[in-house]
Amino acid sequence: MAVAPHESAEVSAHDLAQWASGIEPGFADFELGRRALVDTVAVTLAALDDLVAAWTDGLPAALRWASVGHVLDFDDLHIPSTTHISVVCVPATLAAGGGCREYLAAAGVMARLGTALGWNHYTQGWHTTATVGAISAAVAAALSLGLDSDGIATAMAHAVPGAGGVRQAFGTAGKSMQVGFAAQAGVRAARLAAAGATADPRAVGEWFRLVGGRSVPQLDGPIVPDGLGLKLHPCCYALQRPIAAIRSLGTLPVDGIDRIRLRTPRSAVLPLIHDYPASGLEGKFSLNYGIAAALLDGFPGIDSFTDAAVRRREVRSILDRVTLVAEPVGEGVLDGDCAVVVELADGSHLEAVVAVPEGHPRRPASTADFEAKVRGCVGDGRAAEVLELDWTSAAALLHRHLPGCVG
Repeated sequence: MAVAPHESAEVSAHDLAQWASGIEPGFADFELGRRALVDTVAVTLAALDDLVAAWTDGLPAALRWASVGHVLDFDDLHIPSTTHISVVCVPATLAAGGGCREYLAAAGVMARLGTALGWNHYTQGWHTTATVGAISAAVAAALSLGLDSDGIATAMAHAVPGAGGVRQAFGTAGKSMQVGFAAQAGVRAARLAAAGATADPRAVGEWFRLVGGRSVPQLDGPIVPDGLGLKLHPCCYALQRPIAAIRSLGTLPVDGIDRIRLRTPRSAVLPLIHDYPASGLEGKFSLNYGIAAALLDGFPGIDSFTDAAVRRREVRSILDRVTLVAEPVGEGVLDGDCAVVVELADGSHLEAVVAVPEGHPRRPASTADFEAKVRGCVGDGRAAEVLELDWTSAAALLHRHLPGCVG
């Protein structure tokens, strides 16, 4: 329902802060938090050689860890809010010295704020992970610094200037950098609040109204409503279903394919803005390339989304054979089904329909699949260490590999 500005201000700051300071996590919540920690650290370590790691050298820890952690686009997603919760909230929590409870509180705020902003916020061009992320990171850091609910609300208000980011950055380093900016904005805001800097918590409600908030965040239900989607392929979540559909058809003779038709609601492919990608980063946001990678590589992994992989000679011919039939409906990257039809040169065709990809909370990845992802990110020799991380050892590990200044 529509809300007046003063109502969203109260809910967005004081009510959310009180909720965050009063959560009582259970076993399942702590298990979710621990998997989020391990997954986030693993995908961050997998990107140590990426240019983003070099570009962020000397910058604050939260900014660096979140930017590097997101550059592969391999981190988890909260589907109802279309936000990459953990790559913002884990670095902010670790940089401020917090643990699982602080992460969970921030994750819950991020899920609720993003869901309340709704799909319209995303379709208007906002990158919800970055917009909602700054305010949620402030919750993580404020709790980690020991602030009470009033202090948390003040920190959220200080984070408002950093609550920005747009989808046009997709396919460039700017996407991961604006996620890093959000994480750092939250940590900086919490430190200001802890030092006594004043701010009006109603600024959060005003921000919420200006960026199109249409409903009051709901404070009931699980700490992280609907759980988190785990990615098995290092690319936009909107590509996970098309890849799963192609893979379900088994090994196909690429030279014997005449055409590939994909039918899905338009919302499910909204982030896929690069039909003919020229780089690995653009390939992560290309429907055509995701299908090509699934056909050529079987199980697209990190090596499938390098510049060299995208520029393979055989890729272009596949891109030209992909046709999208986008139904003019939908709200969200998993609205409806993803149906793929592969038409073969001999006149036959193969079909597959996928509702949710593996790794979705309704179709959770197995322990073996999760461990395989970690090994793929960090190597067999380091996997055991990463799988056993806790919040203290994770912070130490990131400080060792990606040292950042205090800021």
